[in-house]
Amino acid sequence: MTDYSATTVCAVIVSYHPEPAALLSLVDGLMPQAGAVVVVDNASEGGWQQGLAETLAALGGALLRQMDNIGLAAAQNIGIDWARLHGYRYVLLLDQDSEPSAGIVESLLAALQTLSTTQKVAAVGPRFHDRREDRDAPFVRIHFPVNRKLWCETDSQLIACDFLISSGALIPMDVLDRVGPMDAGLFIDNVDLEWGFRARAQGYALYGVCAATMNHRLGDSRREVPFGLGQVVVHGPVRLYYMMRNRLRLYAMPHTPGIWVAQDLPRVLVKLFLFGVLIGPRARNLRCMLRGLWDGLRGRQGSCPAELLPRSGPGPG
Repeated sequence: MTDYSATTVCAVIVSYHPEPAALLSLVDGLMPQAGAVVVVDNASEGGWQQGLAETLAALGGALLRQMDNIGLAAAQNIGIDWARLHGYRYVLLLDQDSEPSAGIVESLLAALQTLSTTQKVAAVGPRFHDRREDRDAPFVRIHFPVNRKLWCETDSQLIACDFLISSGALIPMDVLDRVGPMDAGLFIDNVDLEWGFRARAQGYALYGVCAATMNHRLGDSRREVPFGLGQVVVHGPVRLYYMMRNRLRLYAMPHTPGIWVAQDLPRVLVKLFLFGVLIGPRARNLRCMLRGLWDGLRGRQGSCPAELLPRSGPGPG
């Protein structure tokens, strides 16, 4: 019989040069909800690690410090491996800037328990809210020419969707054993999309849980687009490199739905226009995006080329 107790959940947080106070707040909020909290840190600097390591260890968790920035996917896999080694049945993946609600683990577990009686479920995730937006983000079903957005109308809804953002996703360990780990070659962007496509191709479902809520920041900023076209989520040039490279890698994967490829192709041109023409730093944005497309065609994996990185240090992870 499956155990849906919160003590069987290990929360895995990936950090990269975090705001220490925010990270500590996230850890403090998760400790009463999960069996253990693990932070996988991608070579951050500063003196905050020792205190956090001691706090986590005292409660059965761990701070797993990496000597280099190995990327989001590889760091998630390290946290998942730790949870597997210590006997946890579920992992809750989180980014350092996420703010899950007090009852998120209980709500996600309850939904998973209900859904798993009738179908194979790969993961469940919360509805999230970006504080810069007026409303919660929708869950999404892939359609052509545009996706179908599904909004929560009541807390009791469980919404079948085609992908979940990784932060806030609760995944059973036995599903990870069957579907496989996160694709470390992608490094950061589209990691959650690829894993969700892989799971769906194996007959698993993904669900959004309206009763589980989380604040989460998407993108570096919001920017008004000229000609009254509204706002757009802005990412830095290095992230644009990963977005362009990794979408081409997804196009070539056998488990990627053809309908997603068809409706994503126009986004390449839109992003080239938005960030190469309208939104600066235009020249650097365009250079990184074009290099990303070229590296995607060549099948390049791993971290961004060193010549595209800012002089101040490594790219995001």
